[in-house]
Amino acid sequence: MAVIDPAEEINELTGTLKGIQDVLDLDALLKQIAELEEQAAAPDLWNDVEQAQRVTSKLSHLQGEVNRVQGLARRLDDLPVLFELAAEEGDEDALAEAEKELASLKSDVGALEVRTLLSGEYDSREALITINSQAGGVDAADWAQMLLRMYLRWAERKGYSTEVYDTSYAEEAGIKSATFTVKAPYAYGTLRGEHGTHRLVRISPFDNQGRRQTSFAGVDIVPVVEQTDHIDINEDDLRVDVYRSSGPGGQGVNTTDSAVRITHIPTGIVVSCQNERSQLQNRASAMAVLSAKLLERKRQEEAAAMNELRGESTTSWGTQIRNYVLHPYQIVKDLRTGVEAGNPSAVLDGDLDEFIEGEIRWMRRQESQ
Repeated sequence: MAVIDPAEEINELTGTLKGIQDVLDLDALLKQIAELEEQAAAPDLWNDVEQAQRVTSKLSHLQGEVNRVQGLARRLDDLPVLFELAAEEGDEDALAEAEKELASLKSDVGALEVRTLLSGEYDSREALITINSQAGGVDAADWAQMLLRMYLRWAERKGYSTEVYDTSYAEEAGIKSATFTVKAPYAYGTLRGEHGTHRLVRISPFDNQGRRQTSFAGVDIVPVVEQTDHIDINEDDLRVDVYRSSGPGGQGVNTTDSAVRITHIPTGIVVSCQNERSQLQNRASAMAVLSAKLLERKRQEEAAAMNELRGESTTSWGTQIRNYVLHPYQIVKDLRTGVEAGNPSAVLDGDLDEFIEGEIRWMRRQESQ
């Protein structure tokens, strides 16, 4: 088989990377990094723990972005040399390594290109995720817990910190619902395509006759509210209930009524938090969750009104988006993008990048139509 001259592919990748650098504006990123490093060096930084965590998290993220771009540029610069040396020495193993590096660079540059598509108003925010079991009884509750683990494992693989605000355990197995945050810049923009219904088909571990069961769980993703957002919440519109935190099987987490459930009466939105020991802390966290959900509701209403003025139909991603089939064959397939994987175990262990990148490209196309 004749070896294809890789020079054209390398030039194309170099052009793509240059375009990415222009979009990301490396000079502006380096300026932000310098400002954040100055803030991080302040002796009183940790007097405000939340602000300190925001500063250090954003600094780490931006440094990672710059290092990623610069690392790809260095690898692209080195790649022609690898091909030249392999050709001069007639070394098949060296040529195979160079071709492997070219394929790896294609993948890595493509993944970085996806990042430049995250330009929505709230895309740079952290993400607030709620998972609810739907149709399917105990299997659906178990499925909801599997999805919770999947997203937490994905975040762990990325080095993103997470905080679980509330978990409502089902009686027999699994969870009724869970709410958590992914605390990383662009987490919302990255994950918002996961919003919708996820369908699982498998042999039920809870069925004595070993029958196949179809289960559904809903994933709701909204951006975390920031101080610049204007969300007015009237205290008279709230019903606040306190109750005792509990874990699976009814095991007590603590012996005080510290868990908080807040109902926003005008909209019917209900949020709760029980991960903190203090009732005040749980209330503050629950209010943050409520604010995020009200912000998303406001955003959706504004988008619907604008679309109505334009004479456009609104697009909803809150329907069934992905099938996870474990029996009679094994496949995970996204119904919108067509992306599929033949190893469900890896996907359920957090290997979601191919699906997420496909979603981001798909959503960008939908929004540009």
